[in-house]
Amino acid sequence: MRSLFRTLERATLRDIALVCLADALVGASFGAISVSGGLPLWVPMALSLLVFAGGSQFAAVGVVLSGGGALAAVATGLVLNARLLPFGFAVADVLQGPWWRRLLGAQLLTDESAAFVLQQHEPRRRRAAFWICGASLFVVWNVAVLLGGLAGGLIGDTDVLGLDAAFPAVLLALVLPSLRDRGTRTAALTGAAVAVAVTPFVPAGLPVLFALAGLLFAGRPGSAPPTDEAGTEPDDPGAAVAAVKEEVR
Repeated sequence: MRSLFRTLERATLRDIALVCLADALVGASFGAISVSGGLPLWVPMALSLLVFAGGSQFAAVGVVLSGGGALAAVATGLVLNARLLPFGFAVADVLQGPWWRRLLGAQLLTDESAAFVLQQHEPRRRRAAFWICGASLFVVWNVAVLLGGLAGGLIGDTDVLGLDAAFPAVLLALVLPSLRDRGTRTAALTGAAVAVAVTPFVPAGLPVLFALAGLLFAGRPGSAPPTDEAGTEPDDPGAAVAAVKEEVR
């Protein structure tokens, strides 16, 4: 594990730590909302350990707390997690090895871990970014859910804390540097417009899948990334997003 930390730059490790901190707030909010809504503590804990997907966990609990059944909650979670399929193709190279490593890697695949992988170009750094981010988030998330669940009975209205805004803020911070690339910016804006347009007409969780239509407007892949005078690629997250568009296609 120490060698993994030495592989990444301090700035990347700092960013991973900040993401873990922000996700800890979201995890605490999830635990508090679940328990204060009437669910036993083991329910949010089981979801966090077995599902480990914040959006799907919130959606599943929301379905149950609103009176829906277990099958509806599972179906909602599966629909939301479908967005991770293209991420899986994009980061498949970091999960090479025995079956148990690939299985563990699939469990640790999140929006954040995929984003940090796509910022790296060297195979060693890509693997280090994935495992450090994924493992750190898994530990921090589950601890935060436990603490939030224990405090859930003491918190009256969890909405007043504004913790639900932390997760979108984290994703926005990860995405912003990539929008320097014109093709990526066009794809992102088009996808966002499509998602907003279909939101009133489709069930929760589907708009994010419709947003993938933005990839059609990203431009043709294949152009080499810009290099500096030494011939090396600049450390620009936009190049990582361009790479994922190529791999997804």
